Amino acid sequence: MVDQPDNTHPWQGVVDNPWRRLRQFTAARIGLGRSGVSLPTHEMLAFQLAHAQARDAVHTPLDFAALSQQLERLSEQHAVLNREPPLLLHSEAVNRMTYLQRPDLGRRLDDASRVLLQQEQHSPKQPFDLALVIADGLSATAIAHNACGFIAALATELQQDSQDWRLAPVTLIEQGRVAIGDDVGELLNARLVLMLIGERPGLSSPDSLGLYLTYAPQRGLNDARRNCISNVRPEGLPWQQAAQRAMYLLRQARQLKISGVDLKDRSPSLDADSNATISAHHNNDASPTDAQHNFLL
Repeated sequence: MVDQPDNTHPWQGVVDNPWRRLRQFTAARIGLGRSGVSLPTHEMLAFQLAHAQARDAVHTPLDFAALSQQLERLSEQHAVLNREPPLLLHSEAVNRMTYLQRPDLGRRLDDASRVLLQQEQHSPKQPFDLALVIADGLSATAIAHNACGFIAALATELQQDSQDWRLAPVTLIEQGRVAIGDDVGELLNARLVLMLIGERPGLSSPDSLGLYLTYAPQRGLNDARRNCISNVRPEGLPWQQAAQRAMYLLRQARQLKISGVDLKDRSPSLDADSNATISAHHNNDASPTDAQHNFLL
């Protein structure tokens, strides 16, 4: 069949692609069409814009002071949250370039941060039930856009739960990767740690928030001990649904004393929001698998 120019297309000379009609279901770059043997100009410009947004997400520093203020206001609105000001910590990656080139350093707290968490007031004899840890990861944009919205939704779920939840002070980590959450959870003497971290940005999702849950966190655990909820953002897995899914895993982990590959997500919303589930695991046209997320983060 010979391609014919689409006369209804707003751009003259662009040959349409029948796959383009599926764009209504996905942000992936499919059915782009062509002009001659090249991409149409508007698609090329859209790609360059998305690439620039992804680069900005990786390299733009997170405004920890503003985030800390937002979290303090949240703690005033939700009694279940710890009222102490968030603790600002740092990984062993001293700057962004080191963070990108040495993933191992981003997985460990620096000495000053470890001393801060070892102080008696932050490591009580009675364990905390849950520690919330926020790290910039590979997308400060994801944290700036989604962290507080998700925590507000999770706080509502925690307050409505039949069990009491005692939360540790929220910790903010600069230049942090996923595994550093276990380091923090151990030092805070927490039964569970939930890490909120900016995911590696895709070309249609520069602001995806990742959630990683570990029961009995301690330094040196491997990725098999963590449960992952991916692509948390309004265009992916919305905050409320992510909070419900996280709450299910938190309850199960607390009751069964397990996490990771031993703990399966059988939350009631799994079938009902299948579209969101698919979106969560195929969040963009360059979406990595969960295992890849763990490797990259």
